[in-house]
Amino acid sequence: MFKLLSILPCLFAMFQPLNAKVDPPNYDFSLDALSEFFPDKVQTSLDSKYGKGEVMTEDKDTKIYRYYVAHIRYKFPVMIQTNNGVVTDFFARLPNYFLHDLFFQSLVNKYGKQTTYKKVGEEAVYTWDLKPLKHVYSAACTITCFPIFYSVEKVGAGTSQLQKMQKASRQK
Repeated sequence: MFKLLSILPCLFAMFQPLNAKVDPPNYDFSLDALSEFFPDKVQTSLDSKYGKGEVMTEDKDTKIYRYYVAHIRYKFPVMIQTNNGVVTDFFARLPNYFLHDLFFQSLVNKYGKQTTYKKVGEEAVYTWDLKPLKHVYSAACTITCFPIFYSVEKVGAGTSQLQKMQKASRQK
């Protein structure tokens, strides 16, 4: 009985809540890192920070460039579409190690509840219609949930990259 009484305070101290903030590993990404790619920004300002963008397609005044954003030890691509050197939309292919719950919550904290939500199979698409910008975010779940892409386009600025990709996938 005496041994039990001596162990009891140790057990009590061991199972007390820590009240400490625990950050998930590999996640300290902020949406502000992508704000430089938002519509109406000048494309040449991106070259100074991310290096010369790779031209993906070129059609008269409209060009699509690819940049790489470094995060921790990884890089992920961000494609911007420009018209006369001004960004009209961007498409970011997000890393799978990003946590969907945290990324989605940061979008909700910044832009409020999504306007539309569509789920097909294990993949979901969230849309925020915040005139003059439209934000589109997609995520999927297998064992864990992870983001697929995040896109922001200026409404009425022509055909966005996302619309071009959807059209191309229908033609196959």
